[in-house]
Amino acid sequence: MFEDIFFCLNHQAEPCTDPMITPSYYTTSDAVISTETVFIVEISLMCKNGAQNVALYADVNGKQFPVTRGQDVGRYQVSWSLEHRSAHSGTYEVKFFDEESYSLLRKAQRSNEDISAIKPLFTVSVDHRGAWNGPWVSTEVLAAMIGMVVYYMAFSAKSNIQA
Repeated sequence: MFEDIFFCLNHQAEPCTDPMITPSYYTTSDAVISTETVFIVEISLMCKNGAQNVALYADVNGKQFPVTRGQDVGRYQVSWSLEHRSAHSGTYEVKFFDEESYSLLRKAQRSNEDISAIKPLFTVSVDHRGAWNGPWVSTEVLAAMIGMVVYYMAFSAKSNIQA
């Protein structure tokens, strides 16, 4: 029993000092084959103090998301989705918080206090170029219009030959 308690205490989240990150991200670029725009942010995190068990939380436009730890040490990922019409093109600021700053953020939100004073551990900018919704005119409509033009031209040519 004491070993279980020691294990739990020994694997608590650690604070991260002077974080160094290497971010990468993905956003949906084709709205034709999906129902929502998906955002995925992956980071590689190294802390000056060597912390490897850092609990992170993400905030995007005032909405919080859990950050999952990857199998590799120092790898983290957060993802969320929006309806295509809500996922405007532009830059999304993803603010990452550790446990202490996240609890301050949640407390400020519950108390309707100003949350701009709470500084994130670090921020990642995600550039979303928007999702392609397909051509303005579907290929079926375009083929039908070309067919009608060809038929009209053939009918007109036939009428001119008979006359």
